Amino acid sequence: MRVTNAPASRKRRKRMLQAAKGFRARRSKLYRYASDAVDHGRQYSYRDRKTKKRNFRALWQIRINAAARAAGLTYSRFMEGLKAAKVELDRKMLAELAATDAPTFAELVRAAKTGLQAKTNG
Repeated sequence: MRVTNAPASRKRRKRMLQAAKGFRARRSKLYRYASDAVDHGRQYSYRDRKTKKRNFRALWQIRINAAARAAGLTYSRFMEGLKAAKVELDRKMLAELAATDAPTFAELVRAAKTGLQAKTNG
């Protein structure tokens, strides 16, 4: 007698079709195409979780650079000055301050300039 393990097979296929919900046409209706589509989608999501971090860091650097240049410093000199002044804010917070809180960012620019002067004199 041939055994098909039908409950487990049906559950596996149902789970795959559930994961393909929202896909268009046969990619959401037929197991064979849904399986390929879901596998591709999961590969993309794994890859792009890494890419997302990269993209956001670049965006933060651009925002910090724009605000720092408006205050008379380049990005690299600004970051060097903050490190010399022992200011430990990450780029995400610096970008947020640059975009929304200009007075606080101006204080950070002053701290960076002071840190750079102390570094060159010391």
